[in-house]
Amino acid sequence: MGHADGGNSLMDETQIISDCSANTPKPVRSIEAKVEPGRYRFHFSRSPRIFLGRAAASLTLTGFLLIGCGDDPAPKPAAEEPAKPAAPAVPEDMQAAAQNLLGKETQVLVFGDLAKTGTQQFLAANVVPKTPKNDIPGTIVTRAVIAEEVDGKWSELLRCDEYLKNAKGYLALTPLSAVAGWKVQYEQDPIKGIQLYFTPIKGPTDKHVLPIGIAWNPATKRYQSLDLTYEHFLMEKPSLDTARSVLR
Repeated sequence: MGHADGGNSLMDETQIISDCSANTPKPVRSIEAKVEPGRYRFHFSRSPRIFLGRAAASLTLTGFLLIGCGDDPAPKPAAEEPAKPAAPAVPEDMQAAAQNLLGKETQVLVFGDLAKTGTQQFLAANVVPKTPKNDIPGTIVTRAVIAEEVDGKWSELLRCDEYLKNAKGYLALTPLSAVAGWKVQYEQDPIKGIQLYFTPIKGPTDKHVLPIGIAWNPATKRYQSLDLTYEHFLMEKPSLDTARSVLR
């Protein structure tokens, strides 16, 4: 009901106040909420330290996983080197011929068409074990021979014992004093054939003795020594007095 003075009634004023209260924004609840006992509680006051610790641990684990799962493929194991083919077995007749020339303790070092003459030859020796004191490259021998097969028979072409000799005499440059041991090296040329180097062993630490080069001479058809340039053949001598060594 209205009043005479045109004012609103108490009921109307009460309704207005009620409507205004309904339209007034409500305050935001506090972020830190109380949780009933027995449930997990999350407090922003402690959460930064826990969060950072867990984050650091997660980043560390992620780094390890990334290292283990990189894009680069795992390194492949090194390929094994192919096995070297076994040396051909020495024919029985050749081994028997070598033993007839040098005795039972004889080793055939190399065989085949050594001089490139179309005939079979072999280099055999009485080999002794190497020792640390003898450090000159090569195989240590006390005696060695080169033999050739002709018409099924083996004949000696070169002998190395206390001296170097062939069927014509002493090879040039052979030492005048008897040699008890030699270092033998050899290389095979596909055209010229085998070339040998005999170094007399003078003492356990003597490295100043030059090797004597020996090769097949097609002109004379025998093994002869070479000069100090290893290019020219030297004639053999019938006696040691004329076969004086110049290897110093």
